[in-house]
Amino acid sequence: MKFASFTIDNAPTWGLVEGDAIADLGAVLHDRFPDLKSAIAADALKEAAAAASRAKRHPLSAITFLPVIPNPDKILCIGLNYETHRKETGRSEVENPTVFGRFANSQTGHLTNIIRPRVSTDLDFEGELAIVIGKPGRYIKRSEAFQHIAGYACYNEGSVRDFQRHTHQFTPGKNFPATGAFGPWLVTADEIDDLGPLRLQTRLNGEVVQDATISQMIFDIPRQIEYCSSFTRLEPGDVIATGTPGGVGSRRTPPLWMKPGDVVEVEIDRIGLLKNGIVDEAV
Repeated sequence: MKFASFTIDNAPTWGLVEGDAIADLGAVLHDRFPDLKSAIAADALKEAAAAASRAKRHPLSAITFLPVIPNPDKILCIGLNYETHRKETGRSEVENPTVFGRFANSQTGHLTNIIRPRVSTDLDFEGELAIVIGKPGRYIKRSEAFQHIAGYACYNEGSVRDFQRHTHQFTPGKNFPATGAFGPWLVTADEIDDLGPLRLQTRLNGEVVQDATISQMIFDIPRQIEYCSSFTRLEPGDVIATGTPGGVGSRRTPPLWMKPGDVVEVEIDRIGLLKNGIVDEAV
């Protein structure tokens, strides 16, 4: 199953993606599940999908996509999690995942614009697999990690590199409004039996700039969930952006920054294609 958050006639809602259309579940289930996160928290995605037969359908071309989870309790990002990216940055090997956070308003949806802030031109792409937590937990064992996942999506963990490097902390460069993209939809975990062979590819204006398989992660998903749940309670709707492969723009000669007019795509086999344009922040 595929679920997306979106707006129609400027009203936020969510629904079940069926081919080139989406069933508006928010309209028929609003009293119980006003948003996708609430349905995930109630472990009610199958129940919600059963209500699609009485929901109004909209063409995907008529909606505005929101981030898959517009209102997560937290977004945790795993840095330097592919060997190709670790090597290109010159960072040392570490025993534990590198983790930092993003704010909800740093995200935008599929087919909406990523915004280059007025204070920087160093806007970089980072294609990633995102996991969405379904079952809450603390101190989750690796062997039980996949039981806590609701599903998967594509993520472009856009980075304003000069602000990221003002200090050793990543937070400023990772949290400018609408610099990251999350979408197009959530593919439920039962649809993907083996993530390892899935290909993750980022394209800028049609040119492949990142290309890897999920199996190339340094810290796999069970390790990420184990580690993150050791320092915080993972809640339904929480997002973990699992890291980006090598090929980022900042490590090229000359650097390859995203600029207004560009189109960036993140595609993951069996999950989807996340596509965004780039615009300058309005003055």
